[in-house]
Formats: sequence, C-alpha cells, structure tokens
Amino acid sequence: MRSSLLHFIQRGPTLLALGVLLGLAFPALADLARPLMPTTIFLIVLGTLLRIDSQAVVATLRRPSLSVLLPAVVMVACPLVIGVAGHALNLGPEIALAAVLAVSAPPSSGTAAVARMLGLDGAVPLVVTVLSMVLAPVTVPLLAGWFGGLEISALELALRLALLIGGAEGVAFLVRRHAAPVLAAHGGMVDGIIVAALLVFAVATMADIRAQIAADVQAATLCLGLAFACNIALQTAGVVLLPGNLSQRLTVGLILGNRNVGLVWSALGAAASPRMALYFAATQFPIYLLPRLIETLIGRNNGKAKP
Repeated sequence: MRSSLLHFIQRGPTLLALGVLLGLAFPALADLARPLMPTTIFLIVLGTLLRIDSQAVVATLRRPSLSVLLPAVVMVACPLVIGVAGHALNLGPEIALAAVLAVSAPPSSGTAAVARMLGLDGAVPLVVTVLSMVLAPVTVPLLAGWFGGLEISALELALRLALLIGGAEGVAFLVRRHAAPVLAAHGGMVDGIIVAALLVFAVATMADIRAQIAADVQAATLCLGLAFACNIALQTAGVVLLPGNLSQRLTVGLILGNRNVGLVWSALGAAASPRMALYFAATQFPIYLLPRLIETLIGRNNGKAKP
C-alpha cells in the first residue's frame, strides 16, 4: 500500500498533464469535476500547510528578498512588463488586457505542492503565495483599472482570499496541535491527497474548453500560444535573471509563471469578454503541462551532476 502511494506521488507531474488531457478529451468528466474546484483548492492549500516545515516558513519570512521583494516582483513588476510587451507586440486590446490580468493574479494555490513534487523548496512558494494574496486586493483592481478601465471589488476579492487562506490555516493549526503524531505517521497520505486534488482540479479546469476551441480554432490557437509564451518567458526570467542555485531559480520560475487566474476571472464576472475568457482558460495548459518538462530537466541535470 505504501509503495503504491509513493509511486502515485512520484508520478505527480505526469498525472497533472494527464488530468488536463483527460478533461479535454472527455468534456463530461470535466463538467462532473467542475463543482469540486473550490474543495480541491482548499485541500491543496491545507495539505501544503500541513506538509511544509514551519521553521522553513519562518526562515523564508525573515529574508526580505523573498518576503518583500519577490511578492512585489510577482504582483507589480511582472504585470507591468507583460503590459509593455503586449503593447510593443501590437496584440489586440482584449488579448493584451487578458494577458496582463492573468499575470496580475497571485501565484497558483498549487505551486507549493507542485514544487514539492519536483523536489524543490515548497516553503518559498507557500510564503510568496500567501503574501501575494495579501497584496492582490490592492494591486489587481489598480492594474485592471489602469490597463482596461475595468472595476474589480477589492473588498470581495479580499474576503474570498481571507476565507481560503484563513480557513486552511485554521484547520492546519488544529491538526498540528491535536494530531501531530498522526500527521507525522501518515504524511505520505497527505501528499497523496494533494496529488489527487491537483489531478481533479486539472480535469475540472478543462470544463467548456473543448467547445470554446471548436467555436474559434484560430483564436484558441493564438490564446494557447500566447499563454505558453508568457508562462515560459516568466519562468525563464526567474531561472536566468535571479541568483541562487538551479533548484532555487526553478522554484522562483514556478512562482512567476503559474498564476491563480481563476481568482481574477471570477472577480471580473460579466466584465470578462469571451476572448478574455478563452485566454484565461488557455493559461491552465502550461500550468499543468510544463511541470512534466521541468521534471525531465531536473532529472537530466541531476544525472550530469553525478560522478
């Protein structure tokens, strides 16, 4: 049983890619999984909080470069860079705005879990994600108004984020306080639940995507290409431009590239045009397909490092 669970966890990046493909190939399955999205997000955040060493989190918080500078880069610098690039490339106004808003979102809730799957540091993505969510009610409405004249309720966004993070932190605190020995003995089970939740979420993100692609193949191709380009560019910037060893730089790359686009999407509501919605949906593909590529690159690098 334990070996089967370990094998399941180790196949995490492959399962994420499989989840996206399953959701795309079987729309009924994606529609079935869609109502479970809020629950899976909560489980991902809760599981990550349970499995991350609290001392590592405190150590990260004490480093201004990670607890102050990096969240500012994530929430302010990256959207501004994408906005300037979109203007320089003469993208259509809807697509350019969608790209900016997607990158204005805080890091994906599953980034810390994906980092741990890849053998990277999960504490840094967790800390940066939480701090970015604190900034989001200020930065996201400002960027939406600045680049597109759109109005997003800062209060509604703040309440939604507070419910997600506060609820998960509260449950994690109770579990650590009253069931620490059980948690220590069954940590692998928690990891398995995180992977399963990520898999279900990946399937659910593909709801309605097949129909949108069929409705406008040319627009879908443009959105998909741009979504991959933005994600890869941001991850590459994190790897190439920032200091640290390869693992640290890959971790920062994940933080910069993978965003909780659904948060901004839901906050926009009816203000999101069909073309913007198509781009938001396209951003899910690199989030769930690229970790498999990163896993391969890490494996090759480790192989070269061996004597």
